[in-house]
Amino acid sequence: MSQSSIDFRATAGAATDRGGGCSTLERVSRHLRDRLIGRKRELAAVAGLLDSRNGNRPLLVTGPPGAGRTALLCAAADLADDLGIPVTWLAPDVAVPDAIADRPRLLLIDDLDRIGQHEAEAYIDALPTDAIVLAAARHPVTGTDELRLRSLTEAELGESLSDSRAEVVHGLWLLSSGLPGHAHALSAELTGADRLAVLTLALNGPSRAEFLQPDVGLIRLLEESIETALPPRIRVRTLARLARELLADPTAATRRRELADRAVAEARTADDPGVLAEVLDSRLHAVWDPAAAGERLDIGQEIVRCARRSGDITLELRGLFWIFTSRMELADVEQAEATLATYAHTAELAGDTAGLVMVTARQAMLATIRGRFEEAEALTEQVTARGHRAGLADTDRLVASLRGHMALLRGTAGSRIEELRMLARRLPGNFYEATVARVLVDSGHATEAALELARLLPAVLAGSGPRWLGAVADLAIVAYRCEVPAAAAPLYETLLPYRGRLVVWGGANTVTGPVDHYLGLLATCLGRPDAEHHLDAAIELSESLGALPWLAASRAAKADSPLAETEWRFARDAQDWRLDAGPESVRLRDTRGVHYLRTLLSSPGQEITALDLVSGGAGLAAPPDDAVLDETARAAYRQRLRHLEAELDAADRAGDSERATRAQAEFDTVVTELRRATGLGGRRRGHSNEAERARVNATRALWATVSRIESIAPLAGAHLRASLRSGHRFRYQPTSDGPARWRL
Repeated sequence: MSQSSIDFRATAGAATDRGGGCSTLERVSRHLRDRLIGRKRELAAVAGLLDSRNGNRPLLVTGPPGAGRTALLCAAADLADDLGIPVTWLAPDVAVPDAIADRPRLLLIDDLDRIGQHEAEAYIDALPTDAIVLAAARHPVTGTDELRLRSLTEAELGESLSDSRAEVVHGLWLLSSGLPGHAHALSAELTGADRLAVLTLALNGPSRAEFLQPDVGLIRLLEESIETALPPRIRVRTLARLARELLADPTAATRRRELADRAVAEARTADDPGVLAEVLDSRLHAVWDPAAAGERLDIGQEIVRCARRSGDITLELRGLFWIFTSRMELADVEQAEATLATYAHTAELAGDTAGLVMVTARQAMLATIRGRFEEAEALTEQVTARGHRAGLADTDRLVASLRGHMALLRGTAGSRIEELRMLARRLPGNFYEATVARVLVDSGHATEAALELARLLPAVLAGSGPRWLGAVADLAIVAYRCEVPAAAAPLYETLLPYRGRLVVWGGANTVTGPVDHYLGLLATCLGRPDAEHHLDAAIELSESLGALPWLAASRAAKADSPLAETEWRFARDAQDWRLDAGPESVRLRDTRGVHYLRTLLSSPGQEITALDLVSGGAGLAAPPDDAVLDETARAAYRQRLRHLEAELDAADRAGDSERATRAQAEFDTVVTELRRATGLGGRRRGHSNEAERARVNATRALWATVSRIESIAPLAGAHLRASLRSGHRFRYQPTSDGPARWRL
């Protein structure tokens, strides 16, 4: 079955009651009539559907929220009752009851597409064929005839708002875009009877549009209002709000900044912290400079301070939102989570259901980046239910973003390409095509992805906005996978100022990893020597955040890089040591075993005596005998060495590098003194006990370090265990499964 639009104009004049000649509008409940003014054509179509009794295709009433879809379904129920036709309301997310098949009836289904396009089509197909079906949805559904609700003219809206003055009607018509449901709701909230009252109502309320989608009616009202004389407080708020709403126009960047800067300058001269907080919030939305995360953090904190001074908890929430977002951008996730908890508590106090949906969505994001996908899915389901209940315009896109990110990490995003392309058509200039290109290359369509890269690169490099950094990162993936150095070079230079940060999309509903990960991929594509440094930084950040999917991706990228096959690293990392072996990495405390291992790795194939190893110098080769020093001196040396060994063991266990350094220095001094005492008359003196003690201690410390490496980096540990030799003489004889070289 297919979806089609049909022309109901021919039936518009036939919508009269067969018994008395009264109009269709007069046959519906009185409380509905004002909501149906201007809907003569639509009422005629519904009356025609009921007259047919059965055999027609389902009729689907479509239109945006506020267009009057539900009111038309209620009118159909009244008309059916007048005709003696049984009426049953169905919920699309509940199975169709068997009882409705007992006789022909009118089936009414509101908000059909909330269950998803494919599910809605299946639901329609499952309905009894002899039923009269009238449904409502925001978008067309295959298998139905579509009746699209249009906006009302200003005159029609004025007729339905018969008690309003002309200037109020004009303002409401602009603000509502002629949608009767919105216009009536706004009219009920008015506190005055002039144009200024409508503007104030608009400034105090949220936009009805989704994020990055223009609220055309609101923009028209604001544009018209700034050309008129306004009180200073209202004027500055109007300038700021217009700048904010124009974020949906990618071509208006210069004008947004000019409007926002004017508003901030005027707000700072007024002694009104509430207005300043509102204007600062609007400026952050309007400009949204990806490089200005630090500035966003500072301004977010200023918004909170101003909001608290003015006693406005809603504005305080806006400031907390910016603090959370900027801290995520700056990779300060621990503080960001603390801010999110404060936001949640504040939203509960304010009774802000939309704010609580935001909290749940960000909790789902955090679960996703840590690889807790089941938890993320459960939280996403909560976002769906609570967002729809709260009437949050962004609910469906927010949920799609959360699910899309999980699909990307799981490698199953290929099925979402058409959804992304639809968003690219609906929201041009917001770089959805870059994500399409990434999904294409992930799905094995490298040629098509490379073509998208070539087409998109100039616009993305010149762009900005809330989705820009994510788009650059997506194109970085494509350039790396498709091996396009000509694209990788400018992308690398573009991303370089953001190293150390996270790739955050919009208000942190999606975060796709460390910027250094993408820099590492681009540097690898370009053959740059700093590729490994970037990937190491990404690995370290991901480890600190517990972001397992990111950690796996960066380790895999490092393993795939040309350097990964030829070089392993063992170097200082602050107070500790870090061993990087291809995709594996392990952090080690500063212990004697680590120093012994590093000494051996620096001299592959060379034998080093135990005394050499523990003293860090050219030690003694001990003969079998043990008759050199007098017994008193020997006992003193032994006692002191035992004491120092115990001291070193204790320092190792405690991770006290300073204490270990002092003990090691004295240990070396004692060994040096032993060495000095062995050259009398050129006759070599025996030191078998000291050498044996050195052998035992060095062996124990070395293999303890190797065991620690094996527990974290099993491949590197296996190579070391197979390549190291211990005893009176130690040696690192690398096997073939190790690196071509070590960087120490």
